[in-house]
Amino acid sequence: MIEILSPSRLSQARATGAVVADILHTMKRRSMVGTNLLDIDQWTKSMILEAGAQSCYVDYAPSFGRGPFGHYICTAVNDAVLHGLPHDYALADGDLLTLDLAVLKDGVAADAAISFVVGNAQPPESVALIATTERALQAAIATAGPGVRIGDISHAIGTVLTEAGYSVNTEFGGHGIGSSMHQDPHVPNQGRPGRGYRLRPGMLLALEPWVMADTARLVTDADGWTLRSATGCRTAHSEHTIAVTSSGVEIMTLPTATRE
Repeated sequence: MIEILSPSRLSQARATGAVVADILHTMKRRSMVGTNLLDIDQWTKSMILEAGAQSCYVDYAPSFGRGPFGHYICTAVNDAVLHGLPHDYALADGDLLTLDLAVLKDGVAADAAISFVVGNAQPPESVALIATTERALQAAIATAGPGVRIGDISHAIGTVLTEAGYSVNTEFGGHGIGSSMHQDPHVPNQGRPGRGYRLRPGMLLALEPWVMADTARLVTDADGWTLRSATGCRTAHSEHTIAVTSSGVEIMTLPTATRE
């Protein structure tokens, strides 16, 4: 299903996106050496409830997972890249942490992810991975707009990733979003320009470049959820929810402070 949102629902998407962004940036500030992933999950739960929102994850049970996710935020550390299941782990100096969050508020969902290094250590490989996914995300946003095809966005992302020397996995990628978290169209992180669905004003898309340092192959952790690099290399992931407008695009998942 591909939804086209009315102006009033796009306004609500903006409000939902601010909730997502504010929580992510709060969790980033709280993620220090010694912080436990389970504490991040509980802090996130509290902030979701305080915002009058609902988690898109806690009851999420797709075919590729093992039962309901059961937590409120994805916490992926180092070689974990997607669907990181919070567990009893205290962050260490130099860990590369990805936080991925989706919530539903007043009938509209928003989804975003950030990657960052914890503590004072800044391993060059980790810094490069994060910077590349952020550049790919900005390239995707700059490409998107009314009349643009999905393949154009995928090509923009894939070009940045491959020119940086990384292989691209297309099993998981961006997606439509609206009254539910995952909708059509699928937005792979590599593609051919001029192909695929043509974007229309009122569409919401979650664009999410992610990459692994030296492989394109994923393996599933024993927890049944967390996806890791097959070689144990580090990974990074950046994501925004955007709205297609009549004149271009708008980023929905910006923190409240940046909107004032």
